[in-house]
Amino acid sequence: MIDGITVLQALATSEAPVGSRELARRLNLETTRANRLLRTLAYMGIARQTADRKYVPGPGMFVLAAQSLFASGVIKNAMPHLESLRRFNLTVAFGVLWRDTVSYLYHAPPGMPSVEALGRVGVYPASKGGIGLVLLASNSEAQVRALYAEREIPGFDTLDTLLTELHKIRIDGYIQHPVTGKPGEHTLAIAVGSPPHAAVALSGWIPRGATDELLEALRAVAMSIQMSS
Repeated sequence: MIDGITVLQALATSEAPVGSRELARRLNLETTRANRLLRTLAYMGIARQTADRKYVPGPGMFVLAAQSLFASGVIKNAMPHLESLRRFNLTVAFGVLWRDTVSYLYHAPPGMPSVEALGRVGVYPASKGGIGLVLLASNSEAQVRALYAEREIPGFDTLDTLLTELHKIRIDGYIQHPVTGKPGEHTLAIAVGSPPHAAVALSGWIPRGATDELLEALRAVAMSIQMSS
């Protein structure tokens, strides 16, 4: 079951059709096992095989995604509160953590229509962004060590450096993190829920002295989302 979910997640995040050999190599699985799991997913309609015998997400995957979002009410309940943050003319983001990646359910730069903000950004390394880091901080040190054991950590030279950053987040209750590739811009992010199940953030050029006001707004939105979930 674990291997099946791992294959499902790898297929969902692949930017191009992928064959069983390539997927097996990525996931360190036996080729026959990866092929069998992909064929099972295709039989169920969760995957679809292309003309060149590679695999892409099938209609069943989209149905599962839509059903889970609808049943949880996470986007429906969060949207009005996220929209209230648009007044700051910063990018508003709302995301969830799975293992070492973040999926942005809502990501709205200034001026973007709300409908375009839904699901527009794919998965992103958790250790490189504010939302990912604030959610990683909700895990124990032992969990983080196990997650990144003998692996590269995007944005950090060592595991100890990451652990130090996460310790600071736990103390502060938020993170102000530089935006990768955008000098002078930062992300302010805080977790949503107790225990955290998501995070909300404001990102862009944050004027000096505006941090407290923005944090107050983020905390109010996080509380409203938690109460409406």
